[in-house]
Amino acid sequence: MQHTQQGTEASLANRSGIRRAFLASLVGTSLEWYDFAIYSVAAALVFGDLFFPSEDPLTGTLLAFSTYAVGYVSRPLGGLVFGWLGDVIGRKRVLTATLVLIGAATVAIGLLPTYGTIGVAAPIALVVLRFAQGVGVGGEWGGAVLLSSEYGDPRRRGFYASAAQIGPPAGNLLANGALAALGALLSEDQFLSWGWRVAFLLSGVLVGFGLWIRMSLEETPVFKAMEAEKTRPEAPVKEVFTTQSRGLTAAILSRVGPDVLYAMFTVFVLTYATDQLGMSRGSALAAVLIGSSLQLFMIPLAGALSDRVNRRLLYGCAAVGAGLWPFAFFALVGGGSWLLLTLGVVVGLMLHSLMYGPQAAFVAEQFSPRLRYTGSSLAYTLAGLIGGAVAPLIFTALLGTFHVWVPLALYLAVAAAVTVTGLCLGRDADPAEDADLTPAHRTESPSCVSP
Repeated sequence: MQHTQQGTEASLANRSGIRRAFLASLVGTSLEWYDFAIYSVAAALVFGDLFFPSEDPLTGTLLAFSTYAVGYVSRPLGGLVFGWLGDVIGRKRVLTATLVLIGAATVAIGLLPTYGTIGVAAPIALVVLRFAQGVGVGGEWGGAVLLSSEYGDPRRRGFYASAAQIGPPAGNLLANGALAALGALLSEDQFLSWGWRVAFLLSGVLVGFGLWIRMSLEETPVFKAMEAEKTRPEAPVKEVFTTQSRGLTAAILSRVGPDVLYAMFTVFVLTYATDQLGMSRGSALAAVLIGSSLQLFMIPLAGALSDRVNRRLLYGCAAVGAGLWPFAFFALVGGGSWLLLTLGVVVGLMLHSLMYGPQAAFVAEQFSPRLRYTGSSLAYTLAGLIGGAVAPLIFTALLGTFHVWVPLALYLAVAAAVTVTGLCLGRDADPAEDADLTPAHRTESPSCVSP
């Protein structure tokens, strides 16, 4: 009887830990992506005028998107440093540091004088702070994925790991919502003068809440087991490149298509709708808000679905759809209809969800547990360099050069093909890797936490 009662208490404690880990991963990444997304939206709407003044609006936007790309270029540094630390000193401490770093950088951007006040020092400082944001995000993703997935049953990694994947659309929703509310409450002059800063300064409050959530959580069971068995790697970066290069390549390529698709339907679509279709800023933001809000539900559902069907197959089918949809999207929105624009964004982000939900689990599964933080972080950040970092720049340059949408759609199709190639190179899940480290996972019921 006593043994049964102790087993029940342990099971309840395990379920409570899983839920808290899921929440900590979800809240932390949402807040960090709020910081990252608020910059992305501001780059599309206001930074071109405030920090990169030019007689040609397209040139100003192009320069603003260049600083947007800096946030991706700096991610590998964050992935390298924080990924190494995560495999050596633990997931929890590293995730606390990344949250503080990106929050401080975002608040500083909200206080930064513009070009009209301090001249060329303004865009230089903006680039430095954007670089710091990218370093923080580069170290965040891999740890957030492991924080939730290493607490849960490895047979349900698709659902558990999706907690970190909800962060980008949730953060994007918060960022667009904050700027949309400020734009509605303030005049154009007020918004450009000081209103946009409020959204950046709010980050200080939000990050404080995220820290409170994360500090109350213990280290993951998998890392505790590696500590106890003294199997932590001494040179995880070297080991990833020398022993798991195929997994790293597969993980990198698998991320390219989703990154480019997301850049189109959350960042560049704002510029395209306002400059090419003649829509208002508020209308374009509303379309993105609707699509992002639906992703909050679609991403965990897609992650859970990938636990029941072959993960790579689901991911691959969505990638094919993502490669085809832009051809229909640009044809639909050519008439300037807001309803059709919204429909196009929603479908685009739903296809993204079907890739993005299973993505965290797929990437983590390409690496052994002892190299998982480093491998996942490197894959995530290096993929960003050839995916999301340059996507808005390429979209803008293609449109400025050809003045038609066909090259943009072809670019998205190529990115989707790259993702399919990565999926073909990758491997399927092996839950036994975690079960061998943590005995609790051998007996945990797959239905202990419902998606």
